[in-house]
Amino acid sequence: MRLAQEALPLWRRLEAESGEPLLDLTGLVDLPLDLDRLTAALDGTGTAYELLTAAEVEHRFGLATNCCKAVFQPDAGVVFADRAVRALAAGLDVREHVRVDALTPNGVETDAGAIEADTVVVAAGAWARTLLRGAGIDLPVVPTRETVSYFRLASGGAVPSVIDYANRETYALTAGDGVLKVGVHRTGPPTDPPDEGEPDPEIVAVATEWAGRSFRLAQPDPVRVETCIYTNTADAGFVLERHGRIVVCSACSGHGFKFAPAVGARVAALASMS
Repeated sequence: MRLAQEALPLWRRLEAESGEPLLDLTGLVDLPLDLDRLTAALDGTGTAYELLTAAEVEHRFGLATNCCKAVFQPDAGVVFADRAVRALAAGLDVREHVRVDALTPNGVETDAGAIEADTVVVAAGAWARTLLRGAGIDLPVVPTRETVSYFRLASGGAVPSVIDYANRETYALTAGDGVLKVGVHRTGPPTDPPDEGEPDPEIVAVATEWAGRSFRLAQPDPVRVETCIYTNTADAGFVLERHGRIVVCSACSGHGFKFAPAVGARVAALASMS
C-alpha cells in the first residue's frame, strides 16, 4: 500500500510530462476474507475507504456479491499500459525486435551485435532467470502461464475494479469501453516462456461463472480469452538488487506494473551506485 501511495504522484508527474491521461481511477471493490486485517492495513497507511453492504455495492455499481461487507477504495483504478510505456520510454534509445542473448563483461550480446555499457539493468520478466544464470546469478522465480478472459458488459459505463478473495482470488477491471477483463490470480501452471501456451478451460469456466453472477453482461460467454506470463517469487515480492555491474529488476509476480515509477526510481538509484 505504501509503495502504491509512493507511485501515485509519480504517475501524475508522468501524466503532466506526457500530456495525456495515464490513470483511470474508477475505484476498487475488495471482497476480503479477513475484513479486520484489510481495514487495519488501510487505516495504518491513511488510505481512504468505505465499508459497504452487498446491497449498497449492487445499488452503486451494479455488482452482485455474496460478501457481507465490502471495502471500496475510491482512489484505485487502472493504468493505461500502452500509454504508460510510451511515456516512460520518451526520449530513450529503444531498440525493438532485438534479442539479448547474453550478458558480457562489457555490456550485452544481442542478435544484432554487441552493445557496450558500464551498467546493465536486467528487467527481462520470465526470461530473466535464463539470462542471469549465464552471468552466474541465480534468480529464484517460477514463470507461470495465466489465463484471462474478456467479457462485454451490458452497458458501457465505468465499473470499479474488483478483487474477490473468496472466489480463488478472482479479479476484474475495465479493459476499454464496455469490456471487462477477468482473471484468477496466480493459478496458472509453470511454463517455459518461449512456448506457445493455451488458455486453461477450467479457469475460463471459473471466470465465466463469476462474471455472469457478478456483472450484467451483454452475453454470457467471453468475447476473447488469452494467456499472459507471471514471473513469481515465493512471497510475491520484488527482487531489486545489484550484482557488480548488473542490476536485477524482477519479478512482478503478476502485480508489478502499477508500481513502475516507484520501482524505477529504486532501480535508477541502484544503477547509479559507484
